[in-house]
Amino acid sequence: MFAVYAAEPNADAPLSSLTVGERPEPEAPEGWVTVRVQAASLNMHDIWTLRGVGIKPDQFPMILGCDGAGTLPDGSEVVLHSVIGDPQWSGDETLDPKRTLLTEKHQGSFADTVIVPARNAVPKPEGLSTVQAACMGTAWLTAYRMIFTKSGLRPGQTMLVQGASGGVSTALIQLGRAAGMQVWVTGRTEEKRAVAERLGAHAVFPSGERLPGKVDAVFETVGEATWSHSMRALKPGGIIVISGSTSGPNPPADLQRLFFLQLRVVGSTMGTREELADMLSFIATAGIAPEIGLELPMEKAEEGFQAMLDGSTSGKIVFTR
Repeated sequence: MFAVYAAEPNADAPLSSLTVGERPEPEAPEGWVTVRVQAASLNMHDIWTLRGVGIKPDQFPMILGCDGAGTLPDGSEVVLHSVIGDPQWSGDETLDPKRTLLTEKHQGSFADTVIVPARNAVPKPEGLSTVQAACMGTAWLTAYRMIFTKSGLRPGQTMLVQGASGGVSTALIQLGRAAGMQVWVTGRTEEKRAVAERLGAHAVFPSGERLPGKVDAVFETVGEATWSHSMRALKPGGIIVISGSTSGPNPPADLQRLFFLQLRVVGSTMGTREELADMLSFIATAGIAPEIGLELPMEKAEEGFQAMLDGSTSGKIVFTR
């Protein structure tokens, strides 16, 4: 079958191991299903896989792609939930020490077909296109969990999103606005800030700029470059919810501010199958849809990977079959 895969790890030149070609057709074991992929979205996790991060060398070649949407053999339209837990685990699968994602242990969704546990094929709402649905499983689910499970925010409170254009950031803007939050956003360029405004941000600011007031919560995916600003932006008792550190994993601690103002820092990773189902219902009810920055046929996947590395798009990059 056709697939986009990492032939081998390459830490210094990840795109050199990106391969478009043929891979064996997968066979679904008992309890798993085969999904015919119609669209799949690109995540930074796929770049890390190409670099060999979070995957052992003997697991290559590895088909890339955590997210996707497609059809079951009976024609049912589904959205992929990419967190695959231990069958013996009960409760929140993001806390399962044996959990894995597509592309870490199991082959990914950038292919004609992908196999997943039956529970990981979630019914797609009618109001969401296949391309839009392909964005839900990682970036949007991460944003949903950050707001609705981790932050404790209530409608009317003020949230700050650090970074205006990434997949998680654009989802945070749209979900926060739909949930009744006052949404502030920082962005490095006027173009990126304009995207945030179009998606529903109430106010936008250049990265690092002093804000007109303090916020109840900051949503972080950037890390070192924005951390000091995030800490200074919070009201006493406020919270930072962090799900990534794209600019570096070692921000200054600022411990005095942390304890004196009784700030909270909470980590968040992906989301559960139930949260994905709830989010899909919320999106359908709210009438919102993900920002698609670039849509390409899967055969041109390298263009999408290069665009992600260059930071030249806003929103999600989606490949179609």
